Amino acid sequence: MTFDLMHDPYPSRRTAVVARKGMVAASQPLAAQAGLRMLQQGGNAVDAAIAAAACLTVVEPTANGIGGDAFAIVWQEGRLHGLNASGRSPMALTPDAARERGARDSMPADGWLPVTVPGAPSAWAALSERFGRLPFASLLEPAAEYAREGYAVTPELGATWARAFRAWEAKAGDPLFAEWFRVFAPEGRAPRPGETWRSPGHARTLEAIAASKGEAFYRGELAEAIDRFARETGGLLRSADLAAHRPEWTDPISVRYRGYDVWEMPPNGQGLVALMALNVLDGIPLAHRDTLETVHAQIEALKLAFVDGLRHITDPAMMKASVEELLSPAYAAQRRQLIGEQALMPAPGRLPSGGTVYLAAADGEGNMVSFIQSNYRGFGSGLVVPGTGIALQNRGTSFSLDPGHANVAAPGKRPFHTIIPGFLTKDGAPVGPFGVMGGFMQPQGHLQVVSNLIDFGLHPQAALDAPRWQWLEDRKVAIETGFPEHLARQLERRGHRIQLVLDRKAFGCGQVIWRDPSGALIGGTEPRTDGCVAAW
Repeated sequence: MTFDLMHDPYPSRRTAVVARKGMVAASQPLAAQAGLRMLQQGGNAVDAAIAAAACLTVVEPTANGIGGDAFAIVWQEGRLHGLNASGRSPMALTPDAARERGARDSMPADGWLPVTVPGAPSAWAALSERFGRLPFASLLEPAAEYAREGYAVTPELGATWARAFRAWEAKAGDPLFAEWFRVFAPEGRAPRPGETWRSPGHARTLEAIAASKGEAFYRGELAEAIDRFARETGGLLRSADLAAHRPEWTDPISVRYRGYDVWEMPPNGQGLVALMALNVLDGIPLAHRDTLETVHAQIEALKLAFVDGLRHITDPAMMKASVEELLSPAYAAQRRQLIGEQALMPAPGRLPSGGTVYLAAADGEGNMVSFIQSNYRGFGSGLVVPGTGIALQNRGTSFSLDPGHANVAAPGKRPFHTIIPGFLTKDGAPVGPFGVMGGFMQPQGHLQVVSNLIDFGLHPQAALDAPRWQWLEDRKVAIETGFPEHLARQLERRGHRIQLVLDRKAFGCGQVIWRDPSGALIGGTEPRTDGCVAAW
């Protein structure tokens, strides 16, 4: 009998996972188990996160890869540490250079123009060097093993892969994208759920990164392969751009929300949007979850924060507005006053003067990691470096070509970034990592999951299970299947333009680990994908 692994006629129910020695929550079971393997071999939460992250480049290539970026928030040594491993644009990239290569009013989503320096391998190496316990090479062994020997494609992964193939199919005859089809559609189509997919080139690349602690990617044989591919096919990226890359340790930023501190990474990421929205929402009482007053307030606060974020967030060295200004109580109060009975058309405020994967890991010693990495849109730029399995990200598509915009394309610049890890603390103690991946859905997912946990006392799995909404633009709001119909109708009467979207993955995929005061770890994983919590 051949089952249809995408046919789910009945509602399913997951319970929260509870354990004490360690936990890894990820969007793919094999990746979560790779992280757990490190914990059981004596590694800590950082070792587990690195192993899971590397494994995800193999077992979920539709959303992330070796050629993507990464961010992390780590609780270790009694405090939080932030790591920004996002890459910069090539030094040859300017708006004029983009236009000379065919860009018009905006950056393209595929080809060489949106490719920025990949930061994910540098994140793995930096985290391991500073906080890891196991040898770096051992952390990448599960990923290389699955790449070489293959693995069975999971249901949601297969469905996403098929959608991506249909989107790329028109480029099948273009030599620039030939390697993508050779690697990711070896049978002339996407691999189906249950079928085995392998990538020997991917395995060799992981082993080179493992043996050199990342140096091969930035200043060795892999850097040379990327440079050669770019020169031969018209790309701007050069080995000098790769060699100049360094991940940066930084301090996460936070706001106080109902007695908890919610932490995000500072710009160039959009975590600031989630914090601005929570800052506005903190001054509005929320009595019950599924009520018009609650959802209307959440949507309006998010809209106001998002338009500010899109106006101001870019490479922090080039931002004109400061984080302190955007998170100030005075500015939050000013924005809060705009929320009324009817849905508003959001506009940036006047400041006071003066295809992503997310994983969470925790160990029994109290260390915790919130980690996220991404190609940006699905498989990224569609470019795969021949013989390596390296799918290059298209993060630069978010650059503007308007010289007056904060996020205008420029040499060696980090673009506005959508991927954001989150973390909760209370009274100076760690509560746990959380995150929701999915482009511009991410800060919206953060707001809704944090509110579910803190305002309404939902446990991690229930907080992720709850139906979500997504602000699209203007007064347009998407809702997913399961969102209360009566509430949707009430929102329409408030002026919101409601759209039902059947694709549940459009509402993001997340993970949560919550440390109970007793020391027990409580984990939730995303029901909208092939999520898994591995624990012991």
